[in-house]
Amino acid sequence: MPSHNLTTEFNSLFPGEANEQGATRRTALKVALGMGYAATALPIMAQTAVKTSSEGLRAGETSFEVAGFNVPAYFAAPAGQSNLPVVLVVQEIFGVHEYIADVCRRFAKAGYLAIAPELYARQGDPRKYTDIGKMMAEVVAKVPDAQVMADLDGAVRWAAENGGDRARVAINGFCWGGRIAWLYAAQAPVKAAVAWYGRVVGTPNELSPKNPIDLALQMRAPVLGLYGEKDGGIPLESLEKMKIELAKGTPAAKASQFVTFPDTGHAFHADYRPSFRQGPADEGWTRCLAWLKANGVA
Repeated sequence: MPSHNLTTEFNSLFPGEANEQGATRRTALKVALGMGYAATALPIMAQTAVKTSSEGLRAGETSFEVAGFNVPAYFAAPAGQSNLPVVLVVQEIFGVHEYIADVCRRFAKAGYLAIAPELYARQGDPRKYTDIGKMMAEVVAKVPDAQVMADLDGAVRWAAENGGDRARVAINGFCWGGRIAWLYAAQAPVKAAVAWYGRVVGTPNELSPKNPIDLALQMRAPVLGLYGEKDGGIPLESLEKMKIELAKGTPAAKASQFVTFPDTGHAFHADYRPSFRQGPADEGWTRCLAWLKANGVA
């Protein structure tokens, strides 16, 4: 991810935090890591953070091998069931922490086998950082798209070997993972994708040679894009450009849809953060599940 885009994403997530006072506050609050959340994602909004029970589920940590590397992951699925529809859950910039694990459990409660691989695992552990700028420079910016695509393929193979139906796979991504959901939908045999506030344009570099808009014409699965109209890091103009390109593409590209929530910023589904907006989050989740069902995943 290009450095200027990292800065944009940082500023949209933490307005006013790119200063010494913000860094001090994050460091002082790192004790909240005991809750299972990434240090850089603080402060935790305990009054809105959702905690989904694992009762009736098989859930926990697992791993799978890709090119000689053991990729860690969190998974959740209904207990005692097989031939399940599969959802790849792709992390925010903060990695696979409690929020992402909870989203996996929510999908499992809806009847899916959900798996969230640690897509930065080769570069480092973002949960150990207390400074978000340092984390993004030292970990996130060094993650190649090609590595991510291969690890997601590995997650699909793991799911197929552990109770999932290889013919019914979807991908759901948030923030950093929203962009990845677009990319994977253009390359992989998934039936549907949901991209929550993932950027669609950007400056290419060696590790991220293409952005979603560059692949819009070749989408292999329809994508539901869920965005906030007041997202400071994702201009509405970029979404309009994406719509124009999708309209020229494959049937899957043309079937893709956008929902833009008014008076809503970035990370509105992240219930543990101050950016959370209950209405858009609930509606987005309902639309997400309906989209997967409508496209033959459920």
